[in-house]
Amino acid sequence: MKVVIFAGGFGTRISEESGVRPKPMVEIGGMPILWHIMKIYSAHGLNDFVICCGYKGYVIKEWFANYCLRMADVTFDMSTNGMQLHQIKTEPWKVTLVETGENTMTGGRLKKVQKYVDNDTFCLTYGDGVSDVNITESIKFHKSQKTKATLTAVQPPGRFGILSLGENETIVQNFREKPKSDSDNSAWINGGFFVLEPSVFDYIDGDDMVFEKEPLERLSQAGELSAFKHTGFWQPMDTLRDKNVLEDIWRSGNIPWKNWDKKLKNVEFSLNGN
Repeated sequence: MKVVIFAGGFGTRISEESGVRPKPMVEIGGMPILWHIMKIYSAHGLNDFVICCGYKGYVIKEWFANYCLRMADVTFDMSTNGMQLHQIKTEPWKVTLVETGENTMTGGRLKKVQKYVDNDTFCLTYGDGVSDVNITESIKFHKSQKTKATLTAVQPPGRFGILSLGENETIVQNFREKPKSDSDNSAWINGGFFVLEPSVFDYIDGDDMVFEKEPLERLSQAGELSAFKHTGFWQPMDTLRDKNVLEDIWRSGNIPWKNWDKKLKNVEFSLNGN
């Protein structure tokens, strides 16, 4: 199963960091937050990534190009101009980096990587937020719902897309992206960590389409958008304050999203629901 990650935005709300690198490359604990997100998925057996690059995408490419070198012992033979890597300590990742344009919106970015996703169920998330969400269970839930899309619903303060859930609290009846004011802090919001069917590409037209607006709104109106409710840890990195919060959590040693140090049970699942 492929994992698509949005990593092309300008990150203007964290310009202190994004002026020199894309927001997904801002470091937490000495590693880019993009790496943390990929480690979360990898702990659930998902190791095939498609990264939607845009603003300063070359920084992401250069980081991956040098990752193996940084994580291995190396012998340089100056007489033959040769190099040999030893004891490479990298993850079993396959990473496809796709230039999706600096000014392309999220829907347009997703559409541009369609050919790399294949005609199969895939995951999608943002390159600036971490969580202890159970990816395996979210995929199982998505398959049981039999909808075209599933998002992870979380409950932080109301500054994100507000969801209205149906009676069974698994089907999204209404989707509103980033309301200007909302006093109900208990509202469920879009936390990313999507599971999607390839048919969602049919809801996207052009580079200017924002995935969180018309596509998700249309999917919710058609009863094709499910909500996997997550009550655990979820933290985006929108601002420098958010970055410092995550850095403080990392230094504390009690890191909720660091699931790769834990033995996960039942990481095997059937995409056919068997």
